Amino acid sequence: MIVPSPYDAQLARIPVSVHTVPVLGTDTRYWEYGDPAATTTIVMVHGFRGDHHGLEPVVAQLAGYRILSPDLPGFGESAALTTLGHDVPGYSEWLRGFVSAVAPTGRTVILGHSFGSIIVASAVAGGLPADVVVLVNPIAAPALSGPRGILTRLAVFYYWSAAALPERLGFALLRNRVIVRVMSIAMAKTRDPALRRWIHNQHDRYFSAFSDRRVVLEAFRASVGSDVSEFAARIPQRTLLIAADKDDITPVEAQYRLHALFPDARLYVIPNVGHLIHYEVPAEAAEQLRRFLDEAASA
Repeated sequence: MIVPSPYDAQLARIPVSVHTVPVLGTDTRYWEYGDPAATTTIVMVHGFRGDHHGLEPVVAQLAGYRILSPDLPGFGESAALTTLGHDVPGYSEWLRGFVSAVAPTGRTVILGHSFGSIIVASAVAGGLPADVVVLVNPIAAPALSGPRGILTRLAVFYYWSAAALPERLGFALLRNRVIVRVMSIAMAKTRDPALRRWIHNQHDRYFSAFSDRRVVLEAFRASVGSDVSEFAARIPQRTLLIAADKDDITPVEAQYRLHALFPDARLYVIPNVGHLIHYEVPAEAAEQLRRFLDEAASA
């Protein structure tokens, strides 16, 4: 069953084309939205176990920009990496290679959501060219220390079990729809029943689109073993942090501590939302991004 998206009408007004580009010897699938001749290109990096669909509600609010949204290697329609691990160093090198391959012109904005915030921060700190950095629901501290760290510990046990089982059974456990739904229910904060149904449907449809067990286990270990604070001091670019006051993965207090580590950053905290800013309040996130880019352009 497909639940219609509340953002479909907006997204339908934005042109989109699909491309494949070789990066580090493997094929990366990416979606190009908007005007190819736009003076600002936004490269979007999605979070753990997701794919480009998760950021489409934000894309729908950003008419007027060129947006490039790849599936991370090993997820969605992108092939797994063959020479590197699906960890922060591997994905960071891939992101630098991807941006080099698509060669955006004009002002380049690099945006990462959740696990993507770690990848983006690592890549930019390591030399990825960017004019502006935007981190949505940034992982500001180790996930195990979050306000619901017990859930993260349960997730660790879940992924450990998937790794310990024989290949077929472990793969089936990772794609178990009941566990995916429990995760979705825990993260969604909206009280709008229609929006909740759509969020759950999105997770049902796309949260298990990974190539194999190795990829998802490597990426999970990376997602709970690193955070943006490791890289913040080495990111001189103007940076926008869009955080949530009910984020179960990173407490809002940690977002303020993270903000202080950047040489040039602004923190915007959205109330009454959790780790699904991109699904629940994409218009508010996009509005803050627009304002930030306008101010940066006039500075």
